[in-house]
Amino acid sequence: MHFKEAKTILSSQNGMNIYRGCSHGCIYCDSRSKCYNMDHDFEDIEVKVNAPELLEAALRKKRKKCMICTGSMCDPYMHIEARLGYTRKCLEIIEMYGFGVAVQTKSNLILRDLELLKGINSKSKCVVQMTLTTYDENLCRILEPAVCTTRERYEVLRIMNENGIPTVVWLAPILPFINDTEENLRGILDYCVRAKVYGIICFGMGLTLREGSREYFYSKLDGHFPGLRQKYHKKYGYRYEVMSDNNDRLMAILHDECRKHGIVCDNNEIFRYLHTYEVKQPEQLSFF
Repeated sequence: MHFKEAKTILSSQNGMNIYRGCSHGCIYCDSRSKCYNMDHDFEDIEVKVNAPELLEAALRKKRKKCMICTGSMCDPYMHIEARLGYTRKCLEIIEMYGFGVAVQTKSNLILRDLELLKGINSKSKCVVQMTLTTYDENLCRILEPAVCTTRERYEVLRIMNENGIPTVVWLAPILPFINDTEENLRGILDYCVRAKVYGIICFGMGLTLREGSREYFYSKLDGHFPGLRQKYHKKYGYRYEVMSDNNDRLMAILHDECRKHGIVCDNNEIFRYLHTYEVKQPEQLSFF
């Protein structure tokens, strides 16, 4: 871990990354890719030490309220957040200034901030997004070794729903020859139905591999799935988009189950929802 004074904190689309790098160890992580020009080891997490001050200055200048999104590149609830609390400080500023927030994470550490998220949601909109890839808990420990398991993430989704906070699931990535099965998909969908999620984002049953992330992924295949690296090389070569042979059948199941249970599965519609700011009107007392 190291600290850095950042120049800005919000992107042009109001995205916010307080940390750079991650300690969750997911074997497929795209954020390891060289195209992101990270100048330090991925596990040597960079902390934008002035993130709260930058965020407050940025929100104070904004003419219109909007949704602030965090977690697209690096998880805002990785392990060091428990000690440093920078994500919490930024959420407190978002609540103070009346903005909305969309948080993406794999960690149940987010439950620490439940009351704060409820406060934001009571005035504007808070959406919690969880990534679910693998129903099998043992496989989850291999693919995502240093973060809470899928069942624990389901519990987060359920608790958020019980507290009136809408949720979205990222069903990605699905790894060919590993978790691209109907059993895995139906297990995840069952969690989504039981947790009453608003929507499921899925770009297809597969993953993307680039320079940097590809090498790390293949090294982990060698360690956990001997021979599978060669199978990937033979079938996919150095493609960026690696799609499962089961894509069409699994996507049909996904869409059918979403229609059946009223879960939004149109990616564009979900992204519009995530970026649309809403303000809650206070309830008026009735004298009758």
